Amino acid sequence: MSSITIGLILIGVLFALVLMGMRIAVALMAVAFAGVWIIRGNFDLSMRLMSIATYNGVANYLFATIPLFVLMGHLVSISNVGKDTFDVAEALLRRLLGGLGIATVAANTVFAAVTGVSIASAAVFTKVAVPEMTRHGYRTSFSAGTVAGSSVLGMLIPPSLLLIIYGVLAEQSIGRMFIAGLVPGALLAAGFVIWIMLVAKFAPRLVFTQEYLNKKNEEHELPPAMPVSEILRKLSPIVVLVLFVLGGLYSGFFTPTEAGGVGAFAALIIALLRSSLDLRKWWQVLTETGTISVGILALLVAASFYSQMLAVAGIPSAIGSFVQNSGFGPIGFLVVYVVLVLLLGMILDSSSILLIVVPIAAPIAQGLGFDLIQFGIITVIAVEVGLLTPPFGISIFTVHSTLGDKNTSLESIFVGAFPYVVVMLIVLILVAVFPGLVIG
Repeated sequence: MSSITIGLILIGVLFALVLMGMRIAVALMAVAFAGVWIIRGNFDLSMRLMSIATYNGVANYLFATIPLFVLMGHLVSISNVGKDTFDVAEALLRRLLGGLGIATVAANTVFAAVTGVSIASAAVFTKVAVPEMTRHGYRTSFSAGTVAGSSVLGMLIPPSLLLIIYGVLAEQSIGRMFIAGLVPGALLAAGFVIWIMLVAKFAPRLVFTQEYLNKKNEEHELPPAMPVSEILRKLSPIVVLVLFVLGGLYSGFFTPTEAGGVGAFAALIIALLRSSLDLRKWWQVLTETGTISVGILALLVAASFYSQMLAVAGIPSAIGSFVQNSGFGPIGFLVVYVVLVLLLGMILDSSSILLIVVPIAAPIAQGLGFDLIQFGIITVIAVEVGLLTPPFGISIFTVHSTLGDKNTSLESIFVGAFPYVVVMLIVLILVAVFPGLVIG
């Protein structure tokens, strides 16, 4: 049996193990170890490659980016920065038709620029935005779907954990990945806003309750305008963080790791100034940051070993040759790849998909002439669709569990989020057709 055949069988075994419920890091490590041992017939080589992958994972300075941005996201979450951002957006946009939905997207966009985690955005704005929208006559399914749909901005607008993971796996600059996500992220946010305005105008029954439409007393319920001083007070923390993190990063003054450190320190100062951080919460933030960071680090170490196994088996070069000789060409490969990622998104979480497919697909894409930065943005958008599609749909489940409303079914939130999936696919096509949109 050839090494390529063994490698393909082991990829199938990997999928089977993950679907059976095995931890993705354990499955990757076990399959990689067995693959090198079987293909080369050398147990010591497997042990040596595993130790090298582990050491490189721990020693790589770039991995410090992950815990720093995770820490910053947790500190921002407990400081009520998300609620303040939504309050300001609500005050400024309430007079627009569908204004609270637009305010949710706007607040999520800004919040994404300092957290980088979609699930955090989904949890925060479910508590903040959904009750407020429901109180003002919005359908709960639309409100929850809007929160879930706009939460995916956290994984595209930098800083983003998925962009960091892709950059590590594909050996691309994290700074360039962050900059590349800026325009597609803005396009996604703009597409969400356009959708909300159109549906509120031409199909208001999908947005508002019948009771609200019968009353039509929106003007009566409008609150007094928020004073400029209050707007500045509520927005100043998020503005400071954005200027520190993204300003320093895009100007080249900070490396991504340094930007994470500065952002985490600034978020700590904000939390202390707002008296939102006692010893119990500080310990909770540290333990959650450690848990998430160690989990991601273990995944990346396992994925590095998995990549080495694929290289030993010759899988990327064999598949690349097959694609080039099959007549598919770059476009055909990209279509098949995106469809595969979308299908995987229905059964696996985002990180798992990247860890499995990027080590195989990135060398092939590079061989076909794709810019790996653009390819990464396409990959992340396709992976993020999985957060909103059944049966996995982790953002939908997060919103549903955080909402805790027995009258709002999981299915209704999936339906409410579906238009945002369509917008994401449109942006994905635009990024694929117009590489200039990716400015990394």
